[in-house]
Amino acid sequence: MSLFRRIPSIEQLLARPLLEHAAAEHGRDAVTRAARIAASDLRVHLAAEATPSMTSDDAVAWLETRTLELVGAQTAPSLRPVINATGVIVHTNLGRAPLASAAAASAARIGAGYSNLEFDLAEGTRGRRHVHAERLLCSLTGAEGAVVVNNAAAAALLALAALTRGREVIVSRGELVEIGDGFRVPEVLAESGAVMREVGTTNRTRISDYGAAIGPRTAAILRVHPSNFEITGFTERPAVLELVTLARRFNIPVIEDLGSGWLGGMPAPPPLAGEPSVSDSVAAGVDLVIFSGDKLLGGPQAGIVVGRREFVARLKSSPLMRAVRVDKLTYAALEATLALWAEEPSRLKIPLMRMLAASPADIEQRARAIAGSLRDASAIVCEVIDGASTIGGGSAAGSELPTRLLAVSRGGTSAADLAAELRRHDPPIIGRVHQERVVLDLRTVAPEDDAAIAEALRT
Repeated sequence: MSLFRRIPSIEQLLARPLLEHAAAEHGRDAVTRAARIAASDLRVHLAAEATPSMTSDDAVAWLETRTLELVGAQTAPSLRPVINATGVIVHTNLGRAPLASAAAASAARIGAGYSNLEFDLAEGTRGRRHVHAERLLCSLTGAEGAVVVNNAAAAALLALAALTRGREVIVSRGELVEIGDGFRVPEVLAESGAVMREVGTTNRTRISDYGAAIGPRTAAILRVHPSNFEITGFTERPAVLELVTLARRFNIPVIEDLGSGWLGGMPAPPPLAGEPSVSDSVAAGVDLVIFSGDKLLGGPQAGIVVGRREFVARLKSSPLMRAVRVDKLTYAALEATLALWAEEPSRLKIPLMRMLAASPADIEQRARAIAGSLRDASAIVCEVIDGASTIGGGSAAGSELPTRLLAVSRGGTSAADLAAELRRHDPPIIGRVHQERVVLDLRTVAPEDDAAIAEALRT
C-alpha cells in the first residue's frame, strides 16, 4: 500500500464532525485551506520516515489535529491581552495605561450600537463630535475650550499647523526632544509648515533669549516638557508665567506640550511631585496645553488640547482636524475616565492611580501569597526581594517607586527560558530577568490576575 494512500481526501477529512464544527465557526474556506496545508505536511512527514508506522486511522487523527491547530493559528487575533509584571506602569510596548473598568464598559456599550456622535438630540439636526468630553476637560483643567485628537503628536501638529503655518515658532534648544520611535520636535515643526527659531543653549535658556527672538514673523512660543529625560547641574529655564507675560506683551500665543499630562488640581503622588500639571499651566495663562490621554491620565490613546476658546476654535475648524479626529470608542472611554477623575474617591478605580498608590507592603503580601501556593511545586523556587517600579511611557523621568518583587527560578531551566515559557502562557505573562532569575512586580498586575500567575508557574 502506497504511503500516501493512507492520507484521506480533503472532502473525506472535512466531513469529520470536529472539522464540520470548525467550518461552521470559522468558514469552510479557512478550514479547507488548513486541511490542504496539513495534508502537505503529512506527506513530508511520511516521506522522511525510514519505516513508516502510521496507519490510515493514525493519519486521519494526525490530519484532524493538525488542521484544527492551523485553523486556530490563522483565525486567532494578533492583538492579545497580556499580564504586565514588569513594574513599568505606563508600558508603551504593552499598550500604555490600562483602562478603568468603567471606561472599558462605556466603550463596549457605545460601540455595540448607534450613538449621538455627530447628532444634536435637542434640535434633531447634525451636531459636532468635538463637544464630547469638552465639558469635563474644561471643568477639570479650568480651560475655556478643549478638543480631542488621536494622539499627542497629532495634537502638536494640528496646533502648530492651525496657528503658525508659514511663520516662526520660538523654541528652546533644550526642548528639541525626541520621543519614542524616533519622533522629533523639529520634524513636527517642519511638517506643520512652521519655521523653527531656536533660542538659548541645551542646558540654559533665559527669558531674555525669547524676548530677543521675537519679531514680525513670530507666530508663537512653543514650550516642550522634556518628560523622558532630565538635565541636571548648570541649568536654567524660564517659568511658564514668565513666558506668558512676555508673549502677552507682543500679542502672541504660548503653546505648551506637556506630553504625559498630569491633570493636577490635587496633591501629586510622590513620584510625580516635580511633574508639571495641566491645570497649573492653564492657570498661568498658557493659550494651548497639549497632553496625552493614555499616560498619566490613565485613559485611551488620545491627544488632548485645552486652552483659550478662540485658539481651540481655530483647531476645530482646521482642514487637518478631519484627519486626526477620534471615534466614538475613544470619546466613550475618555469621558468615563474623566468622570472618575472628577471625584477623589473614584480616582483609585483608575488602574494607573491604583498602581501609584500601592505600597510595598501590599505588594509583598500578594507576592508571598503566590509563593505560598507553590510550596508543593518542588521545581519552583520563589523569593520575595526588594526592587523598584517605574512610571514609564516617557513620564516623570528618573522616578522610581520602591516595591517588592517575586523572584522565581526553576531547576534545570535558565531564567531566559523560564521567561519565554511565561510569555507563551495563555494569557502571556511578561516579567524581567534579573541576576539569573525571573522577577515579577505585582504593582502592575491586577489583583485578579495573581491566580493566573500562580497557575502558570505551577504548570
